[in-house]
Amino acid sequence: MFDDSFEAVFTHATIGIIVSDEQGRIVSSNRHARSLFGYSEAEMHTISIDALVPDSVAGRHAQLRASFNANPSVRAMGHGRDLFAKRKDGSVFPAEISLSYFYRNNALLAVGYVIDITAKKQAEQTLLEQNSRIEQLNAELEQKVIDRTHALMATLHQLEQSKDELAKALAAERELGELKSRFVSMASHEFRTPLSAILTSASLIEKYPSTDQQEKRLRHIHRIKSSVNHLNTILEEFLSVGRLEEGRIEATWSWISLPGLIDEVGLDLHDMLKDGQAIQTQFDCTKPVMTDPSLMRKILVNLLSNAIKYSSENQTIYVTAICHEADLQLTVRDEGIGISTDDQKHLFERFFRAKNATNFAGTGLGLHIVAKYLELLGGTIDLTSQLGEGTTVTLTFPYEDHSAH
Repeated sequence: MFDDSFEAVFTHATIGIIVSDEQGRIVSSNRHARSLFGYSEAEMHTISIDALVPDSVAGRHAQLRASFNANPSVRAMGHGRDLFAKRKDGSVFPAEISLSYFYRNNALLAVGYVIDITAKKQAEQTLLEQNSRIEQLNAELEQKVIDRTHALMATLHQLEQSKDELAKALAAERELGELKSRFVSMASHEFRTPLSAILTSASLIEKYPSTDQQEKRLRHIHRIKSSVNHLNTILEEFLSVGRLEEGRIEATWSWISLPGLIDEVGLDLHDMLKDGQAIQTQFDCTKPVMTDPSLMRKILVNLLSNAIKYSSENQTIYVTAICHEADLQLTVRDEGIGISTDDQKHLFERFFRAKNATNFAGTGLGLHIVAKYLELLGGTIDLTSQLGEGTTVTLTFPYEDHSAH
């Protein structure tokens, strides 16, 4: 049918090509077309083009073919409608089909070009589902922002109402003034930063409506989630201080696997790690330990979060647990910015921030809360540090060998 110079182009084309006469009989097809429809070369010469049309449109295909024969032209089929083609086994697949024609010995021959677009349709469906999910996430995030904002306002209101109670708990009016000053300074900074980030990202999301801007939307969604989590952490610290001061937190004792708990906390904090950072553990104490799992988890989260936050990229945080005859020693050591000798005297006071930590997010409540939790567990805390060389925090707890029970 073709000159030798065009035979290879026809045979090895990466789209299906089918040539049929005016009666719809297939007179030629290339390899890709036969592979698409599941027919051998001999079988293709025995069937009509109508055999490749889904049953739902087979009844009017003869009329469409007659219309093309009467007025042949080069054109794409479908005109905005989804087209499907039928394989030998009766299954159908979505396709893009275009037509052209030529004459041979004054006889009209129609040429159909067929492309299987199954993967394209699946990708479009996946994109639609993802867009729907993004819309749902946006709605959920907006609601979370509203809920957290209300909780924040309620907490601030409660803190203002408790001003008189705080004054009674302080030893002197001067200490009260200092605490208030520290709180106002911290709150104005720590609340403003995440709230501004949430507002900015929420506004920017509206500016990326098209599907090809998905990456930008996800970046701002992640920023909103991170800011909401930061606000939640601040609120949790405020609430913990309040419950501790009121004596509403008590230890609930049970046997736990300390290595297992430390590994769980490490996994929970994995996303906080900077590039190249790692948590290295060493357990000399593998037997069950009697403690409060919830309080111990909160202590570990606070100490490891600090170690990660105040360490640079590619630095390691070391966690060791050693059981002696009568006590358990748990140590968290980092190679971060360290703490000056003067600041170490005040680390466990409420709202205290070391001078070299002012550029890091924080409320100044973490170590104060850790010290209070340790009192409930009958433990002690010791901290050693040097500027620029890192910090080592050692916790000591009463220990009872579980194997004796």
